[in-house]
Amino acid sequence: MHRRTFLRGVALAVLAGRSRASAQESPAAGPLDLLAYSLGPIVWVRCGGRALTCYRAHATQKYPYFYPVAGPLTGAPLTEESGDPYPHHRSVYIGCDRVNGANYWQEGLERGRIVSRGPAIAQGTAAHVVITDACDWVLDGREPDVTDTRRFTVTAPSAALRLIDADITLTAARDVTIEKSNHSLFSVRAAADLTPLAGGHLVNSEGQAGEKATFGQPAKWCAFWAARPGGTEGIALMDHPSNPWQPCPWFTRDYGFMSPTPLNWLEVPGMALPAGSQISLRYRVVAYAGTPEEAGLAALYDGWAAG
Repeated sequence: MHRRTFLRGVALAVLAGRSRASAQESPAAGPLDLLAYSLGPIVWVRCGGRALTCYRAHATQKYPYFYPVAGPLTGAPLTEESGDPYPHHRSVYIGCDRVNGANYWQEGLERGRIVSRGPAIAQGTAAHVVITDACDWVLDGREPDVTDTRRFTVTAPSAALRLIDADITLTAARDVTIEKSNHSLFSVRAAADLTPLAGGHLVNSEGQAGEKATFGQPAKWCAFWAARPGGTEGIALMDHPSNPWQPCPWFTRDYGFMSPTPLNWLEVPGMALPAGSQISLRYRVVAYAGTPEEAGLAALYDGWAAG
């Protein structure tokens, strides 16, 4: 057994005792208060007095990412910060491979990295936390290929739901060519115990289940979930209908990866972005209690998509 797996099991067992009372509360309970604070390039968000998530944007990283994203019942992470067989998957993040020959996805800072200019808490109330950032996609020794602006809105509309809404605009800082790649754009690496390999579940909005049925299929959202000590919970990723390439095929894996990944199914060898051109992207990450049906993911998507 891997040390990470052992420690997660111990943490879940400890948290179960603390969570049973809250798990028995009505999931219809009202919104929970949020609190945000910065520690240098790191922004923490707490919900109902305990950690919800953390945006990590240190200059030494490959790219900024969120970790943890805590379950509403157990408080344990619903995502992996790093895990087998691909340790470069960092919980909740955006990146891309094969951008003007650079790799803004896999490990190796010398291959390219996405460097934050410094995140800020643009809004920090009990109801909403808004984190803003701007990043440069750079390969050492040359000017940036891409710049981005990003805005993340964190809310906790009920005891059963935690939401991270991502609004990201990518701008070609110079002429950019992106080759066909399965390593592209917004992604989630789910916690190991939520995955089919550990007895959990992978489903999409079309009712398909597991990697074989969901891989390469268009969907509005995908989700992992499982019964945990303390209650059933999961994590979903939603792809907004205003995003390019709709309906977008998804790259899914039973070990816990999910991403609407259009660049893996390009009909041409690559995609050209002239200098100054922009791509606007919207995604929603949902940490939820119960099964996808009990959490009402379909209705949640429809409400978000209509906004």
